[in-house]
Amino acid sequence: MKILLAACNAKYIHSNPAVYDLRAYASRFKESILLGEYTINQTKDEVLKDIYRSGADVVCFSCYIWNISYIKDLIHDLKKILPGTAFWVGGPEVSFDAEKLLKELPQLTGVMVGEGEETFLELAAYYIEGKCTLEQIRGIAYRDGEEIRHNGWREIMDLSKVPFAYEKTEDFTNRIIYYESSRGCPFSCSYCLSSIDKKLRFRDLSLVKKELQFFLDRKVPQVKFVDRTFNCRHDHAMAIWKYIQEHDNGVTNFHFEISADLIREEELELMSHMRPGLIQLEIGVQSTNPETIQAIHRTMNLEKLKKSVARIKSYGNIHQHLDLIAGLPYEDYESFRNSFNDVYSMEPDQLQLGFLKVLKGSSMYQEAEKYQILYKDREPYEVLCTRWLSYKDILRLKMVESMVEVYYNSGQFQNTLHWLVGAFVSPFDFYENLGAFYEEKGYGEISHSRIRRYEILLEFIREKTSFSESLASQYMVYDLYLREKLKKRPSFASDQKPYEKTIWNYRKVRQIPKTAHIEIFGEEQAVLFDYEHRNPLTNNAAAQVICLTEAEANKKR
Repeated sequence: MKILLAACNAKYIHSNPAVYDLRAYASRFKESILLGEYTINQTKDEVLKDIYRSGADVVCFSCYIWNISYIKDLIHDLKKILPGTAFWVGGPEVSFDAEKLLKELPQLTGVMVGEGEETFLELAAYYIEGKCTLEQIRGIAYRDGEEIRHNGWREIMDLSKVPFAYEKTEDFTNRIIYYESSRGCPFSCSYCLSSIDKKLRFRDLSLVKKELQFFLDRKVPQVKFVDRTFNCRHDHAMAIWKYIQEHDNGVTNFHFEISADLIREEELELMSHMRPGLIQLEIGVQSTNPETIQAIHRTMNLEKLKKSVARIKSYGNIHQHLDLIAGLPYEDYESFRNSFNDVYSMEPDQLQLGFLKVLKGSSMYQEAEKYQILYKDREPYEVLCTRWLSYKDILRLKMVESMVEVYYNSGQFQNTLHWLVGAFVSPFDFYENLGAFYEEKGYGEISHSRIRRYEILLEFIREKTSFSESLASQYMVYDLYLREKLKKRPSFASDQKPYEKTIWNYRKVRQIPKTAHIEIFGEEQAVLFDYEHRNPLTNNAAAQVICLTEAEANKKR
């Protein structure tokens, strides 16, 4: 008897902690449990072949909004080539309408609902040892002949009883490892499934430290904590942050989702001494409209959040990622514009403009009619319009999102944007106008190279603003060389031939390596870009203004 735990991830770099947890918890059956990780970018034929050749008698899929359609298609075809195989699914995407799914997908044997470790262990025992019946297993819905039965949700478990999921790390080269030190959430945000589980549980700190050391010893590139609000318990967060600082290996980065308004002085002080790049923070703001915040049952002290974000930014050692959600109750276009400008003014390293997803099981799912929220029937159940936002408004915000992603979040236009955005009425107006320009020119649906993105921005400046095209070109060349020593100079870069001899002499006198680049800007201001020394947060080269004439004088002496 073989049981395959199958994960279909969004990208290769991602891993699926659920299947590793299930395998670890059912370790007494480890000889019978296989694990398969795929991506939704693989052809279905490739995945079908692999599952078929696995020889599994039972296949269990981990389901989320990004892979459910892909998995449904797989199960449709797998049942044709493996008619005797039992197919089970689990995860947040299937837990809240298990019976409906079983009716829609006759090829499916059953659904594991809610937390899966103990449920999967009993299910494995059922198939491998045959010592119980499906009727005795809590936490499943299943097909019993022509009937569909639901055994109810099982009680939530002690998180410390879950064994460490990662026995080895060679499977995680160049991949993100996801780690869990708590489950549940103390807050009740109506759009989030974590708000349903009100019992917040923490993994024993002695286990956490031992497991983090496992990652540190192996110099895993990134460990991403999946805790919904990592710093909701001060002593827990402090213990972990102190441990990773004291045992820092100089390589591993740790990612945390936090509430910035909960951060205490002691935590801020600790953060100020961390190695640049040791941790990164994801902070959900979602909206700065007080009426919206109240409607979604969110608790947030905006002024304290702003102060914490500013304080952390001042350290220059921690990447901050701030989130906004469009389509929430009471947030019309102008209100969202204000929220965007508020968050943009905090100068996050990344600003994620997301759109409301009305998830099955969430409070928002129950309140959608009340707020006249219309959303897509199929995953990702994204908002189409609300009482306050029309579909036309949503489309405009989609273009703003696209421009923010390309120009702001890429980090490739940092100095250009700092100069350019400040000349508009507000940051939102800039991205809105740039998005409209993309649509006007038909650029929105085309994949563009990095250099082409610069050329389009220059075209926008030329046609839609009164700004200096020459000055814009200089900012863009500066941003380009911050990232890399270009093999081919962009068409908008100024001619450097008049300075070639002077630059050559400076290199010779100062013994500047070939890996570095020297560029002359404007009134003969020279900048040296050193690619052997980079900012650990932005990956930008170290850049400094130099005096070429000093080298000339030294040479003549």
